[in-house]
Amino acid sequence: MPAQHLAIILLVIGNLAASLSDVAVKLLDGQVPTFQYVFLRQLLSLLIVFPLWWRQPYEKRQLQKVTVNLLRAHLILIGSGCMIIAITHLPLATANAVFYAAPLIMLPLSAWLLREPPSITKSLATLLGFTGVLVVLRPSEFHSAAWFALGTAITIALFNVSARRLPPEQGVVSTLFWTSALSLPLSAILALYYWRPISAHEIILILSSALLILGYNGLAVMAYRKAPASNIAVAENSGLFFVTLFGVLWFAEVPDWLTAVGIILIVVPLIPWRLFKKQQVGFQ
Repeated sequence: MPAQHLAIILLVIGNLAASLSDVAVKLLDGQVPTFQYVFLRQLLSLLIVFPLWWRQPYEKRQLQKVTVNLLRAHLILIGSGCMIIAITHLPLATANAVFYAAPLIMLPLSAWLLREPPSITKSLATLLGFTGVLVVLRPSEFHSAAWFALGTAITIALFNVSARRLPPEQGVVSTLFWTSALSLPLSAILALYYWRPISAHEIILILSSALLILGYNGLAVMAYRKAPASNIAVAENSGLFFVTLFGVLWFAEVPDWLTAVGIILIVVPLIPWRLFKKQQVGFQ
């Protein structure tokens, strides 16, 4: 399988995990303070990854490019905080429609930071997806929390583009470990200020969110190392389909016809039309 196709598959699976993480956050319903949630999720992520990280050879466990890893750790803090506010106060589909502006933001970022200018086809496909975002997020649906959703989109774009700056010798497990570890000092300080007792049910939801978002981060690192960001970023939009489905099934957030049209505009660019063409040629 070509590396680019595999990278797209990894991103789609990762976005399914991220969508389920959003469901866990939605179920918390804002009862856990934002910074307390972020700290606990990062701490749980560190504890989950630690055994895998420790079993690696010494050289594999070393922190490489401290600045890049530190930047990515704090992008997670900012993005997670914005995400919680957006998901708590907006329908899942509406919040994620803004989140999935990230691929459009990644195009200029990858061209600027990575010197990876996108092709005309990729640019048009991403613009089509962004048109779908605009259709889903109509003026009547706009809420002040949408600004926090936009903040999440920007941090997602920066987080994914910066994965290409990670050194090859720093594997996925070490990347996940150091990203979680470096985010703890600041998140702990903020969490202590807003700390309150939480129930076992809330801890289970936070743990589930940690596991799922950890899966997304790992898959995203693998995907963006396998292909240029501008070639695969449009696959991030698959998560909008997942959260819309989960919103209907679990929160009775039934989309209207305009929302459905917007989702179609976002999903259509993800279809691997070239694969269908190759299959047709093979039958001739």
